[in-house]
Amino acid sequence: MIKMCIACGMPMDKSEDFPEGDESKDYCVHCAREDGTMKSYDEVLNGMTQFIVQSQGLDREVANTMAVKMMAKLPAWKEEK
Repeated sequence: MIKMCIACGMPMDKSEDFPEGDESKDYCVHCAREDGTMKSYDEVLNGMTQFIVQSQGLDREVANTMAVKMMAKLPAWKEEK
């Protein structure tokens, strides 16, 4: 079964998808800091907004609204915003 990142929803099926290749982590390499700890809500939100702008060509404000809505459904952020 493919694990999903609790912070951004990315499917994680290869060791390189996990921080430091640690498959016991519940979050992906994109949601991890260099030391392997999970980024904050604001850090992940900023990264996800950037990803949406770059991949879908949307305005930053629209992309940010989409990212907030997407993140609200993810386990890591159920208590946030």
